[in-house]
Amino acid sequence: MSPDDYIRQAKITGRRSMPATVEQAATGRPMMPLRRGMRSLYAAGQSDRLTSSWGTMPLSADIIIMRNQRTLVARSREQCANNDYAKAFLRMCRQNIVGPHGVLMQAQSRDDKGALDKLANEAIEAAWCEWSKPENCDVTGKRSWRAIQRSCVNSAAKDGEYMVRLVTGRDAGHWGFALQTLDPQRCPIDLNDDQPPGGGYIRHGIHFSLYGRPLWFYFTTTDDRRADYSFGGHDYIRIPADEIIHGFLEDMEGQKRGLPWMATSLFRMRHLNGFEDAAVVNARVGAAKMGFIQWREGYGPALDDDDEVPEINAEAGVFETLPEGAELKEWNPQYPSGEFSPFYKTMLRGISAGMGVPYNELAADLEGVNFSSIRQGTLDSREHWKELQEWLTETLIQRVFDAWLPRALLAGRFIVKGRPLKAERLQRYRAVDWQPRRWQWIDPRADVDAAVESKNNMLASPGQIIREQGRDPGTVWAEAARDVRAMIDAYVAEGLDEATAKELVLLSMGRQPPKPAPGPKNEQTPTA
Repeated sequence: MSPDDYIRQAKITGRRSMPATVEQAATGRPMMPLRRGMRSLYAAGQSDRLTSSWGTMPLSADIIIMRNQRTLVARSREQCANNDYAKAFLRMCRQNIVGPHGVLMQAQSRDDKGALDKLANEAIEAAWCEWSKPENCDVTGKRSWRAIQRSCVNSAAKDGEYMVRLVTGRDAGHWGFALQTLDPQRCPIDLNDDQPPGGGYIRHGIHFSLYGRPLWFYFTTTDDRRADYSFGGHDYIRIPADEIIHGFLEDMEGQKRGLPWMATSLFRMRHLNGFEDAAVVNARVGAAKMGFIQWREGYGPALDDDDEVPEINAEAGVFETLPEGAELKEWNPQYPSGEFSPFYKTMLRGISAGMGVPYNELAADLEGVNFSSIRQGTLDSREHWKELQEWLTETLIQRVFDAWLPRALLAGRFIVKGRPLKAERLQRYRAVDWQPRRWQWIDPRADVDAAVESKNNMLASPGQIIREQGRDPGTVWAEAARDVRAMIDAYVAEGLDEATAKELVLLSMGRQPPKPAPGPKNEQTPTA
């Protein structure tokens, strides 16, 4: 008989415990009732008066997005417009994910011998740099490639997602390829159809195949003459999915639209902002030392409904004489007092944890922070930013490059020695590395010594150390070689021979002077 059968039998017969087992007879200890034992396994699994409002039915990603996405986006946009900490979070995302120069491209194509094709790589990088200008990469001609990256990160942090359209042909400008950033809210979250024309299904404004691959994106339009699809009395423009780059952080399996990165922090942020406003008003009122005039019985003016209440204007250093029968009742609110700062910091710590950023950076509060703690917090934060940099590279930058490269190659944009590169080498030219922004060392002396020690012990290569600083090793070495050659030529021009000039340059770049050779040992003659 199963445990459930015993429970049902106990309800019928009135028995409150299960029959004794061999183990119970052997130990002589009564067994814990089955329901009680099962109920105490997990505290979070209990259903009682303290957890009555806690949901017990798991929801799918589609239901969660359908119920909450539009509300969360509206409130996130409102907080980003009015809350200083929300604006600080957006600024941190832009600075740490995109940075001052954006994600840089390093071409890594190789020739038939397996060596890096320097001329081809330089041509590809030069063409990419030229296309990145506002008049080429943006369909409106206003924003550079770095500014588009910044806009996508800003939209993802605020709205939870970004959408970029790949525009080709005559409308795309001189290069025939440009980008158009779109407001994700134009793709209606409430557009759902289980049996649309062409098969598949529509969820949250996106037409998917039966296996979940996006086929079409639907966007609202006010011009019914341009509409490609009508549903529920609304007109929509239908754009192929291969023309849309849709990026968001996937938190749930089967998630098809993004949620704001501040979703879990919005509640605290709004109420903390209201708490701060109330405290500021209360502090201002308390600092004004206001009071009320109370009249004893039988005194005071007789006021009609239309008469104004008499007031006494206080002036610094002046004591006013109250009329007969008038008494001053002070009103001196004491809030905010000592508990304001600890409570405020506790709330901000919860907000920063939900955003994934250190409290000290979000609140600009370095009080009580020592070097070790700020170093550990900064290193953890940088790992988080590196993860988001990789996400941006995979979802946006690599896809844009893959669409740009064949068009630029066929158009003859890559010029080497006056001739365009061959189009049949497309796969060879796809080899690129992406270099996101990096940060300065926290303790430069210690970090440089550690990097040199790692290089000397073959734990890290010079190129790896340079890449960790956000630069291209080839560019650094070429620049260093040009500097060395220029310094040697300058010394020679001043009359020094080339050997001496080389030695001076190497010494100025950190080379240690050779140690003098030890002289012959002096023989000691024994004394009588």
